[in-house]
Amino acid sequence: MDLSDAQRLDWLRLIRTEGIGPRSFRQLINRFGGAAAALEALPDLSRRKGRPVIPPSRAQAEDEVAALARLGGRFIATGDAAYPALLRAIDAAPPLIALRGDPAILSRPAIAIVGSRNASAAGGVFTERLARSLGEAGLVIVSGLARGIDARAHHASLATGTVAVMAGGHDRIYPANHAALVDAILDAGGAVLAEMPMGWQARSQDFPRRNRIVSGLSYGSVVVEAARRSGSLITARYALEQNREVFAVPGSPLDPRSDGTNDLIRQGATLVTEADHILEVIGPIIEHGSVPEAAPARRRPDLADQPDFWEELDFDGASAPVADTAPEPEPEPRDEHSRILALLGPGPVAINELARAAQCEIRTVQTVLLELELDGYIERHGSGMVALVRGVPHA
Repeated sequence: MDLSDAQRLDWLRLIRTEGIGPRSFRQLINRFGGAAAALEALPDLSRRKGRPVIPPSRAQAEDEVAALARLGGRFIATGDAAYPALLRAIDAAPPLIALRGDPAILSRPAIAIVGSRNASAAGGVFTERLARSLGEAGLVIVSGLARGIDARAHHASLATGTVAVMAGGHDRIYPANHAALVDAILDAGGAVLAEMPMGWQARSQDFPRRNRIVSGLSYGSVVVEAARRSGSLITARYALEQNREVFAVPGSPLDPRSDGTNDLIRQGATLVTEADHILEVIGPIIEHGSVPEAAPARRRPDLADQPDFWEELDFDGASAPVADTAPEPEPEPRDEHSRILALLGPGPVAINELARAAQCEIRTVQTVLLELELDGYIERHGSGMVALVRGVPHA
């Protein structure tokens, strides 16, 4: 049964109380029988802890609900029928999610696609092809709204359904230049989710928190390009803990953007070079039902010995150090030469795709490529394809 408006405000006040996260929220609800009773008990808990535990006022909660409503959004609670069943099943599921868009999309089977923010042009092309094929097969594409692989996955699945998970509040889109992408997702009938409050500017530790929701919404997570210290590997780790499938796209051993994905494959992730490799694995799981625990036994990656990129987050307080603590990089360089260089890699890519990804004219791309070819950095393949043969010089 869905919460009443009064209950929803109580839930919002409780989860917005400093020091109370999804786990302690659930403990308080179970102990006192509801959010209203838990709020009444907070003064006593404050005395026991020796520090104030003060929830936001009812007026503050009403203001947040109204601010979200002005953007066309609403809050969905774990007990509501519209709350995604797969997300409800994870540990530390957010008690409330702020939703903009069509809630019906959350009831459809989904797959996450994540990867490098500084993606190669070839990685971007493959991501679009994969997302489009999976969408045409009936899967919703979930990703984190970051630039690079995430953005390409969202763009390619606008027509078939995509869900973006934000690290900050709905009114603090990050990166800011993805506001148009958010609008496109909503206009196409997709959805945008956020756990954090309105007005919340994403911090470094909020991106791994977002990642658990990305994987939690999905039957599996596909990692396209990821370095060894990539936040995408944190998404893979969450997928494993949530008993979801992990897929990885192989890349050139000469490209550090593929070191993490190649490691995942070596450790047991399902190798993916086409959509059917994913559908063969999760198709039977979806047919069996929506409970991930029903998945057949499979060899899964062992990421236990990967401390370089993983430290468990404390969802009910300050987070432990996480290797991927740097905020997302600033938007790609405006300089055309630098954009083209960043998109090149050992994998061959079409010149017209380079121009599209770099958002510049073909003749500009041809000029840059000629300079690189004369210096021995690239080689040309048939059908207008080019690839790096040695490291890219600094722009």
